[in-house]
Amino acid sequence: MKLLRHIGSVAFVLGLFVAIFAGMPWYVIVADDPVVPWWLRTAVFCLLGGILLVLATVALEQMKPKALLQELSINEIQPHILLLNSAEIPGKEIAEILGLVQGHTIFAIWLGKDLSAIVRLVLGGELTEYTEMMGKARRVATHRMIANAEEMGADAIINLRYMTNSVIGSAAELLAYGTAVKLSK
Repeated sequence: MKLLRHIGSVAFVLGLFVAIFAGMPWYVIVADDPVVPWWLRTAVFCLLGGILLVLATVALEQMKPKALLQELSINEIQPHILLLNSAEIPGKEIAEILGLVQGHTIFAIWLGKDLSAIVRLVLGGELTEYTEMMGKARRVATHRMIANAEEMGADAIINLRYMTNSVIGSAAELLAYGTAVKLSK
């Protein structure tokens, strides 16, 4: 799927550059002749076909994670790993510090939701589109962090933190990180 999306992106960029940097000058110089040359037709088809291919692959990829991103709480995902944002666990003793664990994801919303959020930004109120996006991103990043801790054999993750960053437009990066530890029995 990534290969198809990459091919579509390359076709789009090549078509765009040929249409703009060769097609526009050609049109200005030879504006009398209405016949469009084969290379310009090919560039336009690459441009449109590339967009279509990228949109199709993204749409297919969007269908796949819906089953993965059910509205589960963090405890329902991995109930046997304790998550705390403190350095100590009341009533438990830390036997071994295993190291840093982290989960990372970048999420974006589609243009339709982005436009409705812009309208809500003007009118006021909660931007629910972004709230839902960040909630899903938090669950995915936390799940990946827990999977990382499971690989290390951890019983708990302490000093759990979340960090967000705006990547581009309506895309946001979310990093969940903490310290994986083994508890004494």
